[in-house]
Amino acid sequence: MRQILILITIILLSVASYGQDTIRIKHINYTTVFSKSKRYPVLVEWWDTKAKSSCKSQLDRKDQFQKDPKLPQYTSLGADYVNGGYDRGHMCPAADNECLGTQVLTECFYFSNMAPQPHPFNAGIWKTLETLTRNLSLKNDSVHVWAGSVGSIKTIGKDNVSVPTQCWKVIYIKSLNQKSAYLFNNTAEKVPNLDSRKVDVKVIEKLTGFKFN
Repeated sequence: MRQILILITIILLSVASYGQDTIRIKHINYTTVFSKSKRYPVLVEWWDTKAKSSCKSQLDRKDQFQKDPKLPQYTSLGADYVNGGYDRGHMCPAADNECLGTQVLTECFYFSNMAPQPHPFNAGIWKTLETLTRNLSLKNDSVHVWAGSVGSIKTIGKDNVSVPTQCWKVIYIKSLNQKSAYLFNNTAEKVPNLDSRKVDVKVIEKLTGFKFN
């Protein structure tokens, strides 16, 4: 009985500590759960829809990376990425916001939506999955997306921004009641195709502690 009580106490303390480390921030088109210790989002959640993904005149992308005004103390990270060797990797992509107005596009460039990613990964298979998700929304109308990062390979910059060990994404197609999940090593390794990184949703739930409902 004493060992069980000790175990329960450890679990509760771990949960409390995690809760103190992360903060949930709601923006117009996405919600982020940001880790103050790792300085990256452990989860970003949004919906892609046909209306959001298609418009006659998309806004031009402007790389205005900036602190999140709702959490400036922990997201003033511009200098940390300079010469750090990593891209400012979007969780909720800029292209998912270019039909939604200037404020929405600006918000997706907050560092509360960024994690350090090697360029070949960010501009490669991660971008491929972003494009696939938008195409699914055009075909099926409503797609719920969760994306995030876990772990720490190293840190960059004076604020010790953690470089995630892995990045992941879960996609739910509402009309089909269908979920798919992907897990990537956050490295420059060449990934042959998305299917090679497809996993059961339960793998991501166990890895992150989040439920995707």
